[in-house]
Amino acid sequence: MKRIGITGPTGAGKTTALNALVCLGAHVIDADRVYHQLLEGSAPMRAELTARFGPGILDSAGRVDRKALGGVVFADPAALADLNAITHRYVMEEIQRQTAQAEAQGRPAVAIDAIALIESGAADACDVVVGVLAPKEVRVCRIMAREGISEAYARKRVDAQQGDDFFRAHCGYILENGGEDPAEFEARALALFAPWIEHISNGK
Repeated sequence: MKRIGITGPTGAGKTTALNALVCLGAHVIDADRVYHQLLEGSAPMRAELTARFGPGILDSAGRVDRKALGGVVFADPAALADLNAITHRYVMEEIQRQTAQAEAQGRPAVAIDAIALIESGAADACDVVVGVLAPKEVRVCRIMAREGISEAYARKRVDAQQGDDFFRAHCGYILENGGEDPAEFEARALALFAPWIEHISNGK
């Protein structure tokens, strides 16, 4: 089974690339969604976070309050590093569980979608890593339209993320999304992915 990492900054078009993989039979794992599901439902992770950051990160129902947690860690680099060390371990365990399940189901590929794929170490578990990139102005417009936020806030989001050079240096393949028709971009993504998955499906 092929393990494909998909990364790149927000607004670049990763979802369209992932749609191409779904069409080819791949199971998609959204690392951000996994993280939020674990915050909601993982008692062991919640216990570790509470032990490290104190009961103040919990709401009145005993669940992790993301804003309270963010207030603790984002002003403290050491605390943020500890948060990442705890949560990345649980996220990777769930990614490995879903990957094994997909393989048992006979899926030809699994795609791991994560903005921090490289920084978290998840890229190490992938056979190939693909970076999806788009011009800054295209990304700003997409984020504004998708999330209904102001241009200033969209630009702040874009500027806070890794630049294109980072992804070009760490990804084995780059998909450039210049803002053309999404169907055209998806077709180019299919052209990149299909030989990998057909190779696996044919048992070569």
